Amino acid sequence: MDPATRLRNSFITGLFLVAPLAVTVFVLQIAFEWVTRTIRPVVRQVQPFLATTLNYSGDLVLIAQVISALLIAVAITFAGYLASKSIGQRLFGGFERGIRLIPLVRTIYFGVRQVSESLTESTESYDRVVLVEYPRERHWMLGFVTNESPGSVNRATDEELYTVFVPHSPNPTVGKLMMVAEEEMWELDMSVRRGFRMIVTTGLSAEDMEDDLPEGVID
Repeated sequence: MDPATRLRNSFITGLFLVAPLAVTVFVLQIAFEWVTRTIRPVVRQVQPFLATTLNYSGDLVLIAQVISALLIAVAITFAGYLASKSIGQRLFGGFERGIRLIPLVRTIYFGVRQVSESLTESTESYDRVVLVEYPRERHWMLGFVTNESPGSVNRATDEELYTVFVPHSPNPTVGKLMMVAEEEMWELDMSVRRGFRMIVTTGLSAEDMEDDLPEGVID
């Protein structure tokens, strides 16, 4: 692979890594500043009440910021509740149809959505959580079995393989798709949700996994 292609691939990988976080922070910052500016006059109007009744004479900007954060949290919670109802599904369905028309945005949006759903609810997209020995001996990566390999792959290798998705950490929207034989992967007693949380948090949410690991991983 020539240096230009390697740089291009690295740039694209980095873009998909930081774009979801950057977009989220950007949108929340705009929303926070707009709500704060909107409610600041209201807070200023109740300043005499706070001073006389609660004997509070602190920074009113801080009060406005706290209220703004609470309002945004309530709005996000309400949007999530609405999305679980039929009317919300119709509204968000139209929004997502519009997102599908924007190439780069749709890739980021639906990738992040897939990860979010896997963290908050059970999913049938992944069959089980496994360990695969990659990229070399005694180096293990967490993977998710997605399906049996296509017949053409099994015939070409003369083996019965499975497709295993090995996500990158902490951004599991990108990763590697591997074809692995049953005897070359070790199934873990771990839910898909917990596996994704472990990847997103770079292992900070992992509990004691010693009993789950294949023989030889821990001496």
